[in-house]
Amino acid sequence: MTCIASIRPEVAAFTPYVPGLGADEVRNRFGLSQVIKLASNENPLGTSPLVQQVLRSRADTAFRYPAPGNPELTRAIAGHHGLNPARIVPGNGSDEIIDLLVRMLAVPGRHEALTFSPCFGIYSTQTALCGVTLRQTPLNPDFSFPWDSLLAMVNEQTTLVFVTTPDNPSGFCPPVGDLVRLAEALPPACLLVVDEAYMDFCDDEAAHSLLPRLDEFPNIAILRTFSKSRGLAGLRLGYGILPEIVAEYMRRVRLPFSVNALAEAAGVAALRDDVFYRETLRVVREGREQLAQGLRALGCTVYPSMANFLMFGLPASCPATMANVYTDLLARGVITRPLTSYNLPHLLRVSVGLPEENTFFLQVLGEVLAA
Repeated sequence: MTCIASIRPEVAAFTPYVPGLGADEVRNRFGLSQVIKLASNENPLGTSPLVQQVLRSRADTAFRYPAPGNPELTRAIAGHHGLNPARIVPGNGSDEIIDLLVRMLAVPGRHEALTFSPCFGIYSTQTALCGVTLRQTPLNPDFSFPWDSLLAMVNEQTTLVFVTTPDNPSGFCPPVGDLVRLAEALPPACLLVVDEAYMDFCDDEAAHSLLPRLDEFPNIAILRTFSKSRGLAGLRLGYGILPEIVAEYMRRVRLPFSVNALAEAAGVAALRDDVFYRETLRVVREGREQLAQGLRALGCTVYPSMANFLMFGLPASCPATMANVYTDLLARGVITRPLTSYNLPHLLRVSVGLPEENTFFLQVLGEVLAA
């Protein structure tokens, strides 16, 4: 007999994060020979050839523990951004950094975290698991950020504020001046956590990222990931660029060896492969425009995006529900991302793929809408 009484109430009531479907699952379910996955914002070019070479050459070292603290990767990240390594903490995906920030800085029952709604699901799941209240203010109807509403919620219990830019699931990316004003308005004891997982795909990073102005503000943390532009989603690798005191304590409490040795080697190699990185940005930016034009030609409402995905709604004349369209796309071998978990059942998110994948998606969507 299982003892349920020992399970914390937060765990018993927990709603888990729901990832996108995999290609094999859809292929088997519908008996398909061809499936394209445009659901999880993965790199359309796959993994860097240099990274693949490094992983093959390091495969025989997998029996060794990684160096504590991942010093080689930390130095590589710091050098890439021109920062002091003391500010860098690698993580098992940037999700681990989010989880640790909540555990380290928010005392259950005393502190609160703030963000917008809808938001990236990990903010909700990890604060819930830690017993920390997460308060949210709705996005504007056009999915831009209501800064005044967010600031109005700040009180002496607020210890964390999460902002994702470009945002997920819309792709909205505010100008950096808005983030500067937010950072200046927050109390010193409150850490502004800016999740820049998709910032690489922005057309003008300097005009939208706080990273170049990090030293102006002692209360800012920036999150980056290797999952998107660097093509390492399966290796789970991200990092926090943190105030040095926060980084110091995070290194103390982080689980030993949470970033494995092969992921560390892959991350170092990914930062060296500028050719792959530049080609990724070109393919994504051109593909994003290809998808936007194609969706608009089908009569869909397309929301502005600076990420490697687009959020869209059906034509006003379409009698089908988005749930039906999503299922019909699946049955034809195209995986997109329904937004029911974001409380946006009338919208769909599609990742940018290769040009031929984008073309296939638009063709199939056109057939579904016509049917």
